[in-house]
Amino acid sequence: MGLGFAVGVLGVLILGHAAYSTIQYRGLLKIMEEEFSGPPMNVVLELLLAFLFCIWAALSVPGKFLPINPDSEENRIVSLPDNLDFMIFNHRAKVSLSEIGLKLKH
Repeated sequence: MGLGFAVGVLGVLILGHAAYSTIQYRGLLKIMEEEFSGPPMNVVLELLLAFLFCIWAALSVPGKFLPINPDSEENRIVSLPDNLDFMIFNHRAKVSLSEIGLKLKH
């Protein structure tokens, strides 16, 4: 639980507060019998701040990127799954591809 995660949680809390403030503002406008034309400026600023916090957390929290290079030893599958019953090789693609003139390699 690093700084990025804490900033993300703070961003979500600020976003929730902005939603609550907007609902409360609309209720106040109904009591005063005025029309809703948009949220107040402090709610817009809260939304922008929450957006920036959430974006920063989303970019900093994920783990290490793995290489997609096919020659990388980190990406190799060392064994097949134990249950091979769900591996299907005869399926509808063979029929549908032959109808349009394409052949599957065997």
